[in-house]
Amino acid sequence: MKRSDVGFGVIVSTRGFFNPELAHEGRMQLLNKLGSMGYETICLDESETRYGLVETMGDAQKCAELFRKNAEKIQGIIVCLPNFGDEVGVVSAIDKAGLHVPVLVQACDDEKDKMDLAGRRDAFCGKISVCNNLNQYGIKYTNTTYHTCAIGSEVFTEDIRNFAKVCRITSGLKGLRVAQMGTRPAAFQTVRYSEKLLQTLGIQVIPVDMSEIIFAAGKMEMTEDVTAAVDKIKSYGRLEAGVQEENIVKQAKLYVTVRDWMIENDCKTGTIQCWDSLQINYGCAACLTMSMLGEEGMPMACEVDVMGAVTMYAMYLASGSPSGYLDWNNSFGEDRDMCIGIHCSNFPKSFINGDFEIGSLDILGNSLGKENCFGACKTIIAPGEMTYGKISTDDVKGSVKMYVGEGSFVKDEIDTLGGVAICRVPGLQPLMDYICSNGFEHHVAMNRGRSADVLAEALGKYMGVDVYCHHGKGAVR
Repeated sequence: MKRSDVGFGVIVSTRGFFNPELAHEGRMQLLNKLGSMGYETICLDESETRYGLVETMGDAQKCAELFRKNAEKIQGIIVCLPNFGDEVGVVSAIDKAGLHVPVLVQACDDEKDKMDLAGRRDAFCGKISVCNNLNQYGIKYTNTTYHTCAIGSEVFTEDIRNFAKVCRITSGLKGLRVAQMGTRPAAFQTVRYSEKLLQTLGIQVIPVDMSEIIFAAGKMEMTEDVTAAVDKIKSYGRLEAGVQEENIVKQAKLYVTVRDWMIENDCKTGTIQCWDSLQINYGCAACLTMSMLGEEGMPMACEVDVMGAVTMYAMYLASGSPSGYLDWNNSFGEDRDMCIGIHCSNFPKSFINGDFEIGSLDILGNSLGKENCFGACKTIIAPGEMTYGKISTDDVKGSVKMYVGEGSFVKDEIDTLGGVAICRVPGLQPLMDYICSNGFEHHVAMNRGRSADVLAEALGKYMGVDVYCHHGKGAVR
């Protein structure tokens, strides 16, 4: 993903009896900073109001009209207070624009040697007033790390980066269409969910019968797309010995069929009935197809877990890198902050971040035949920081909920089959207690890097999801 995927509406405000030159300088500095970071900005021109600032109700009206005209370009609003600012002007501009996007509120530091009337900012105080007004109007907003900070500071740079992630998540989930290919396994009531509750977030599920996918793949000719997919599979990972060309072709046709259906139906993420109709009625596994699509920015969850697909996509929006989908699966000796996550697996290539083998499903292969189960990505996930989490619908409470936290993938030896992630999660035991006590599923989405706070901010503050962000300490030994 590119930073240019996010555009900001910018409001720089001043108050009459404070030095407007401070606000003028702050406006230019902020716009230059955002431009150098690769973000598009929509801001009043200096010809429209004094220095392009927002101070009066007339300024607020002009700003609101500008934002409405450019609504498709604005995923978030940044409010900058180089001096005290005008609380009514700021809140009126945001309220009248009616964009309902995240808002970041920044105020500038005073300088101890510039506390005369020409140099004093009082933004420390003005920010409190602006935030008070935003609360009165029911406008959700994000605070900076420090109450005040310099526009050119690195801490504000990081605040902007994180805010952009929040904006990318909220705008990316708004209007999201999720593919549900097939029906859930009868034995897995854990993946049941409420479409209607999901719709309250603006997310729509697009179902398709698995027979349509299987039939379309089965009748597909050896087109240029299929030939390209065969070549892609052969270079995607290390093929296990003895893989037949016909099995690679079957996988390529499935990949092309699923990819094209997703594009035609404007679905950005999805989930597949990955066992065992596909193996019995078509003759391959779905894992490799899901892995390659995930690597292309189209996350795919296993076992018709629609909420898993939504979680994977939210994490992808936060980090810009592919997500993996696993089971919280095994304890790790007596280390209570470690566990093993496993799936068959459909991990994307860069999520694995190392060598892996593409072969047949291990467990289903024994019962359905290895020749009908080609397409599993087998490996131990490379070490590094990770974010974990799961979004779920709670039909009893009529709400959408989520837990999220951070840990790490660890390098260690383990002799087991499938796609394996050895995980260290500080406070794993209280996390497991929370998961069990609050009716979450055994599935978990994971993503490289640290994104827990921005996911909690986006989904909790701006989308109304009931979020628990786990900041656990290590287990007492």
